[in-house]
Amino acid sequence: MKTLTLLRHAKSGWDDPVARDFDRPLNPKGQRAAAMVGRHMKALGLAFDHVVASPAARVVETLDHLGQGYGSELAPAWDKRIYLASPATLIDVVHDLPAGAEHVLLVGHNPGLEELVLQLVPNGTLRDQVAIKFPTATLAEMNFEVEGWREVQAGNATLTRFVRPRDLDPSLGPDGH
Repeated sequence: MKTLTLLRHAKSGWDDPVARDFDRPLNPKGQRAAAMVGRHMKALGLAFDHVVASPAARVVETLDHLGQGYGSELAPAWDKRIYLASPATLIDVVHDLPAGAEHVLLVGHNPGLEELVLQLVPNGTLRDQVAIKFPTATLAEMNFEVEGWREVQAGNATLTRFVRPRDLDPSLGPDGH
């Protein structure tokens, strides 16, 4: 069995004057949310054999704050393909994961992550929640009854966890401050 955990970057600062979207940093709420999700991951005992992430500034910063909450650095492999990737590109990234990795964390962007979950997971209450919205700093964990990552395909995942920052702290929800 393989486990793929997806994490959408935390809330970024749209009012920050950066020349490129790629360079947009997190806002203070995003920083708090990433640290909170990191603490939650530690409390759940989540551990990863491999971490792969978009090199965009908001993802790098999300991982920094996540690591502070988690209690250790996650040391990702940076993959430019993940930046604003389509679900098809994300499937390519998954198919290229190291064979020996059993539990992988992939950190990236929407709409690709949300669409990937909807493509891989055929049904279920958690899937319905993803279809409504996959907010920033949200964690989605999927299990695959496969031997290798190349066997991951549409409809063969079970969504076992979907955790939004507001589930952990209501002030991190859309109306929080």
